[in-house]
Amino acid sequence: MDDHSLCFPVSPRRSPKVAVAIEKTCSKRCVTSGKKAMRKKPYDSSRLAKFVERRVLELKPTKSQADIASQAGYTNANMITMIKQGSSKVALDRVPALAKALECDPAYLMRLSLEQAIGETAAASVVEIFGDPVTENERSWLKAVREASDNSDPRLTSRSQAAIKSIFGK
Repeated sequence: MDDHSLCFPVSPRRSPKVAVAIEKTCSKRCVTSGKKAMRKKPYDSSRLAKFVERRVLELKPTKSQADIASQAGYTNANMITMIKQGSSKVALDRVPALAKALECDPAYLMRLSLEQAIGETAAASVVEIFGDPVTENERSWLKAVREASDNSDPRLTSRSQAAIKSIFGK
C-alpha cells in the first residue's frame, strides 16, 4: 500500500514522477500515513460556496436543488451540492444560467465566481483593469441619479455622500 492510497486512487504502476508530483501537490496530512494529502473541498471557504448555499436555502420553498441544477444546465443535480460544499467550482460560462436559476444578479455571481476561479488577488486585478461589475440594482441607482440630476453628471460631494449613507443608516 502506498503512502497516499487514501488520498489518491491506488495505481499498481505509479511512476516515480507521479509520486513526486503527488507529494508536491498535497496540502493536508493523511490520517494513516502522516503524509500530506490534497484537500477534498478546496473551495469550501469561498464566498461563492457560501452564497450559493444561502440562495438554495432561500429558494427552497419554491424550487429544489434539482430544479436549480436543471435550470443552470447541469445534467447532474449533485453539482449544486458540490458547489455549495466547495468541492467544485463554477465554470465561468455557466454563470449566466446559474444566476438565472438562483434568481440573483449575474454580475454579482460573476464577481464571486472570478474570485473562486482565479483567486482574490487576480480577481482584484481584473476589476482594476475592467472596472467593477455593476449589478442590476446598482444600474437602477445610477439611472435614478441621472434622472434626478437631469443627466448633468453631478460630482459626488461630501454632502451627497452623507445623504447616501443616511439612506442606509450609516
